[in-house]
Amino acid sequence: MSINKAILVGNVGKEPEVRYLEKNVAVANFTLATTERGYTMQNGTQVPDRTEWHNVVAWRNLAEIVEKYVHKGTQVYVEGKIQTRSWEKDGVKRYTTEIYAETIQLLGKRPEQTEVNGGAAPAAAVQTSAEPPVMGAGEDDLPF
Repeated sequence: MSINKAILVGNVGKEPEVRYLEKNVAVANFTLATTERGYTMQNGTQVPDRTEWHNVVAWRNLAEIVEKYVHKGTQVYVEGKIQTRSWEKDGVKRYTTEIYAETIQLLGKRPEQTEVNGGAAPAAAVQTSAEPPVMGAGEDDLPF
C-alpha cells in the first residue's frame, strides 16, 4: 500500500495563471507559501520564520474556481497529490515538483465583508473536488 497526499494551508504568492487547453479544459497554476513560525531557543538563539513555496496545479472545475476566486494573498487550504515532472531545455534535464490539487477551500474573510458584531465574519468556503466523492460503505459495513 502507498499513499501520496499533501495538505497545505497558506497564502497565494501571485495571481494564478489560468489557461484553456483543447476541448475547453481549464488548468490553473499558482504558488502557495507556507510559513513555519520562528522561535527562540532556551539558550537565546533566534530561529527565524521559514517559508516554503509550493507550485499548485488545478484542473477543470477547480481551475475555474481558482480563476474566479483565488488571488494574490488569498489564504487557501489545498489537498492533493505530489507529482514530479521533468523536461529538457538547452540539453539540460530540469525537474519540478507540483501539488496536483484535488480539493481547494478558501479561508479567511471575503474582501467585501465588514466587521459583524465586533468580529470579522468568516468567509463562506468554496470547496470542490477534481473528482466526484467516493461513496463509502454504509455504517453497518464498518470493519470495527
